[in-house]
Amino acid sequence: MFRFARLFLKAVLVFVLFTVLWVGLYRFVPPPVTFTMLGGVVGGRGITKDWMSLSEIDPDMARAVIAGEDSKFCSHRGFDFRAIAGAAYRNAQGGRIRGGSTISQQTAKNAFLWQGGGYLRKGLEAYFTVLIEALWGKRRIMEVYLNIAETGIGTYGANAGSQRYFGHDASRLSTLEAGRIAAVLPLPKRREAVEPRGFVRRHGNKLARYAGVVRREGLDGCLR
Repeated sequence: MFRFARLFLKAVLVFVLFTVLWVGLYRFVPPPVTFTMLGGVVGGRGITKDWMSLSEIDPDMARAVIAGEDSKFCSHRGFDFRAIAGAAYRNAQGGRIRGGSTISQQTAKNAFLWQGGGYLRKGLEAYFTVLIEALWGKRRIMEVYLNIAETGIGTYGANAGSQRYFGHDASRLSTLEAGRIAAVLPLPKRREAVEPRGFVRRHGNKLARYAGVVRREGLDGCLR
């Protein structure tokens, strides 16, 4: 038992050291590829991405995703426990499953882990969320999120999505275009930002309006 415990402790220390170095590297280097991207390649889809720094991306893009995904992004430390509890309650009532993940949690998942559920993945997601909040800061978290989140089938990042849907890069996004890309994020394989209909159109228009609220109320203050 003592030998097993010692081996287990060594394995934990190696894991912690490796992951801290991995997260630390991505503080300065764009993630070259993610498990989600590789899964798309295995599924017969290519990878279209074009990294753009947060300072170059139109600010309304970040405001739209804050409005749609995580209004408390600048004030929490990686987890919005009220949103998590609310999602758990709604899911217990049945119907469509809703998540309570913050942008930080989604970034941790997208950058370091695989899609899907399970306690192991959720536990690792929480661990990596703590690491990126500690080692990256909010601006880097948002920058990575806006560059690796899937914005269409085989398309990753706001800049690649902007070029796909609107024919120009993300530095020239209008507020409406930013809102429509943000509306695609929860289900990028089923939604399109160009000439959307139904829910995507309504939700995109709403997020475009709420982007102004985010700016006026300073909900994006940690990114300025």
